[in-house]
Amino acid sequence: MTHAINEQHQAVSTITKYALNAPRYTSYPTALKFEPLQIDPLPPALNISKAPAVILYVHIPFCKTLCYYCGCNKMVTRHNEKADEYLDYLEKEILSKRYLTEGRRVVSLHLGGGSPSFLSKTQHTYLMYLLKKHFTFEAGAELSIELDPRNIDKRYLQNLKCLGYTRISFGLQDTDYNVQKTINRVQSTSHIADLVFEARSLGFDSVNLDLIYGLPNQSLDTFSSTIAATKAMMPDRISLFSYAHLPERFAAQRKFAEETLPNSEEKASLYDLAVKSFTSIGYEMIGLDHFALSKDSLAIAKNKGLLHRNFQGYTLRGDADLIGFGVSAISTVGNAYAQNAKDLKEYYSRLDNHLPCSKVGLSLTVDDLIRRDVISSLMCNLVVYKQAIESKHHIKFDEYFASALDNLAEMKQDGLIEITSEYIRVPESARIYIRAICARFDAYLNRSETLSSYSRAI
Repeated sequence: MTHAINEQHQAVSTITKYALNAPRYTSYPTALKFEPLQIDPLPPALNISKAPAVILYVHIPFCKTLCYYCGCNKMVTRHNEKADEYLDYLEKEILSKRYLTEGRRVVSLHLGGGSPSFLSKTQHTYLMYLLKKHFTFEAGAELSIELDPRNIDKRYLQNLKCLGYTRISFGLQDTDYNVQKTINRVQSTSHIADLVFEARSLGFDSVNLDLIYGLPNQSLDTFSSTIAATKAMMPDRISLFSYAHLPERFAAQRKFAEETLPNSEEKASLYDLAVKSFTSIGYEMIGLDHFALSKDSLAIAKNKGLLHRNFQGYTLRGDADLIGFGVSAISTVGNAYAQNAKDLKEYYSRLDNHLPCSKVGLSLTVDDLIRRDVISSLMCNLVVYKQAIESKHHIKFDEYFASALDNLAEMKQDGLIEITSEYIRVPESARIYIRAICARFDAYLNRSETLSSYSRAI
């Protein structure tokens, strides 16, 4: 009994020690390091890009209601006609950036938001017409979309299937009514289950459910019910996102008291509960926060070491440039990042005045590219092989990262990381610490970067 209590105290102490603010590392450098642009960095980056294919991302910013937890770029409105105007401006941007895809096929399309389900069936049909008109899609391209289940029915799914969408994601978040009411997102679990089963009968290649842990009023008991409901639906993929509490940046998050939030230890317990529950019934853990059934393409890519990471999360294609369209959308071309204006009026104004939509961005240095590869490998595979980095970038790993390795010494002592002459590996038991581990390789954080802009790593 005493030994068990000591182990529990040690685990709590370790969580507390490393539950510091850190980026999510969907990119490196992170979007918070983007700088105001004097010139568009995408044309010169295109000249050195070796990517044979492209991924398209389209941001639909509109939502019918405000979810208090949300940190996405969105506009709350019930005026559907605003989307008609938005689609007209999307075509203007498509025409201005079509050159980025010349001679290359689109291998993947993703619609995010906001809420793409804000669009009517007619508006979705028109958007797909625009995309197919201006871009060449590879046969078998993955077309995915995020959906708010409160706004759709079975006929809506049928229309998306007819338009060619192959993968859909529903925002389940949490099934407990008290949690839903607190975050202003009350929805029917049975309705979502009906949609999941309908999507499966329609033949979508993959159905995903989004969950969030760390929400206000969440407990092990309430989250157990959410997990049970998710298991009953048995989606192909599950995204288990950590709630990022940043009320200084997102005003709606001030609507619930901080004392209603689980602390770092409780949040880690919620994560651990979900991991054990899902992996016990056949889901494979993907990176930090995703799960997939073994037959799913994401799990297959992970097992082959072919997993990659971009601004949309985990992806199968590391050989493609990402072209973003819409307000706040981010593009990754060659060694450059560029983000569109976040304000809708400014986004429209730039297009009206024939200016680049990109307002901020970054051209990556050699050091950025080296560190990006290391961080991406850790985030995707929980391991980085030193020889691979040395061969690609012509460095001596231990010399180049001497400071980072020193900073990892305490983590190694705590059993969170294995360091040998050949590799750096994060054991499965320490997966939850991966953001804190990757932060040791982040040169921007090591330059006394203020961490308050980022959410807690645990």
